[in-house]
Amino acid sequence: MHDTDSGIAGGRRRAHYALAVLFGINLMNFFDRQIAGALGEPIRIEFDLNDTQLGLIATIFTLVYAAVGVPLGRLTDTWSRKRLIALGVTFWSVLTAASGLAWNYTSFLLSRVGVGIGEASCAPAGQSLIGDLYPPRQRARAMGVFMAGLPLGLFFAYLLSGAIGEAWGWRAAFLVACIPGLILAVLALFIREPPRGAAEPGVVPSAAAAGRSPYATVLRIPTMWWIIVSGLLFNFNMYAMNIFQTPFLQRFHELGLRDANNISAVSLGLAGLVGLFLGGWLGDRIHSRLVNGRLLLAATAVGLAAPCVYIALQRPAGSVAGFTALMSIATALIFVYYSTVYSAIQDVVAPRYRGTAVALYFFAMYVLGASFGSTALGALSDHFASAAMQATGAVEMLPQFRASGLHSAMYVIPVFALLCALSLLGASRTIARDIGRRDRGE
Repeated sequence: MHDTDSGIAGGRRRAHYALAVLFGINLMNFFDRQIAGALGEPIRIEFDLNDTQLGLIATIFTLVYAAVGVPLGRLTDTWSRKRLIALGVTFWSVLTAASGLAWNYTSFLLSRVGVGIGEASCAPAGQSLIGDLYPPRQRARAMGVFMAGLPLGLFFAYLLSGAIGEAWGWRAAFLVACIPGLILAVLALFIREPPRGAAEPGVVPSAAAAGRSPYATVLRIPTMWWIIVSGLLFNFNMYAMNIFQTPFLQRFHELGLRDANNISAVSLGLAGLVGLFLGGWLGDRIHSRLVNGRLLLAATAVGLAAPCVYIALQRPAGSVAGFTALMSIATALIFVYYSTVYSAIQDVVAPRYRGTAVALYFFAMYVLGASFGSTALGALSDHFASAAMQATGAVEMLPQFRASGLHSAMYVIPVFALLCALSLLGASRTIARDIGRRDRGE
């Protein structure tokens, strides 16, 4: 009995260590990813860019991230997950530093491509490990801890990038970000990997699926299609907001670089922690009573976020406190998505296909969602700015026209939030049947 208890305690310690390292890696994943958004205005000014070109930086990043993520997701299901993560973290950390040495727009784009290649290893392998380290009844909370790296990564990216960029220039922020990633890469090598499916001994292996493509197996699950649609709508919004909120605050509310980033740090980063942990806690409790409870919770939260964003954008220039409060509430509601929907993927897909499922989901949400989010919003901003300039008969693109254009473009965000909520309702109607099929090995 003592040996059993000792083994259980040791297993918990190993799981907690792995989760702590994965949390740190995910934090740096989003920290390094968001530096370009936090410093978008000084980068745009130095390289003489318009908003479409500024948005294209995130688009190129996400397209590469998604394309590389599919084979890396499959590799997650067949190779050492901790080694894959360690290699990926090392690669993206070095390329983040290289971003700070860029001499023109093209070299900056290429360095961001390298960051995208490295970061594509993190999510499929990390989520696959969590699915095997924690049983279904604890999975949403564990996923919430892992995904807490997202809002905290955004928080520190905005907070530190704004301060460093104002004090020493935007390049310094990219150079500083390299160091923590290299340390975490070493720590990842000490993770003890569990067997695949260790947390779910009741799952029946599928004989039918054995001779079928893993991609086809995942895409035969109706719930995955609904979740994929929700992901592309969700990520359109997340990238649009993360890239353009700080420039919006600088232009429309006339804040300085540091003050604008401090507000984004709180309203787009720190506020998300509330949604992640509350979503994880509520998601696990509701899941114990309703199989589709996590998805119903996500649909409700994302749906309620839409009017909050709309009212925030309605605040007049200079009403910074009202904007910050409303966007913080919206972000807290939006982040419920991560701990609930990501857990639902682990619930509905057999353990040996989880890395593949996450990679396919990420491919769609980044190629069809995130890549359009930043560029489409940037193009809309340029369009509305030009319309405002022409309406006054001006011949020069003045700052007030850029402010007006971006303000008008951001109203697409609440529309996409409502569409995302509807797709999550669709997923909630199919998940019980799909979990049953998975458990029967169909």
